[in-house]
Amino acid sequence: MPDALNQFVDYLLLASASKAKEAILHLSEVSSAEEVVETFLAPALDRIGEKWELGQISLSQVYMSGRICEEIVNTIFPPKESSSSPHMPVAVAVLEDYHMLGKKILYSTLIAYGVNVRDFGRVTVEEAVSQVAQHNIKVLLVSTLMLPSALRVKELQTKLRGKGLAVTVIVGGAPFRFDKELWREVGADYMAETASEGARMVLGLLEELSCNIP
Repeated sequence: MPDALNQFVDYLLLASASKAKEAILHLSEVSSAEEVVETFLAPALDRIGEKWELGQISLSQVYMSGRICEEIVNTIFPPKESSSSPHMPVAVAVLEDYHMLGKKILYSTLIAYGVNVRDFGRVTVEEAVSQVAQHNIKVLLVSTLMLPSALRVKELQTKLRGKGLAVTVIVGGAPFRFDKELWREVGADYMAETASEGARMVLGLLEELSCNIP
């Protein structure tokens, strides 16, 4: 697996979409979509994020890698949302970050776990606070790839509390996996290592809120 992972990272950095997709689709024949994401896609993106932080690759390579992986995720996670099911007080967001892959994986995983979640998309701190208030969100999951976006969670928490909004903030993404104490430093309530761990946290929190889980 390490050799295959290294090869996959190389495909992404070379923007070889066809070879990257072929490698993942072959793996998905013997593994679930969640396993593919957590044992292959996520580690690959972690490595790419680390290379960017060290100045070893360009931002355009990070961007293209993310776009290729988004296409792969859209292939292995078929749409499951039911418009007839009411939204729960849960939302996912990317906080001032241009990399949407982590949020897409998280969103798809939550849907797979039976949580009909709101997708805030890419938002500023002010927009996130406004939407939390508008939709009476009780659990907000924030996905990040770059460190500057992760650090904005501190401002987000300050403004949420300043508005008197009782919302649990769960963070995840490469910066929080690299620095195990970062989530505490920015004032998040929880940190999820993987999308499935985040989904299980949400189910537990919803149970505490006495919400009905389909």
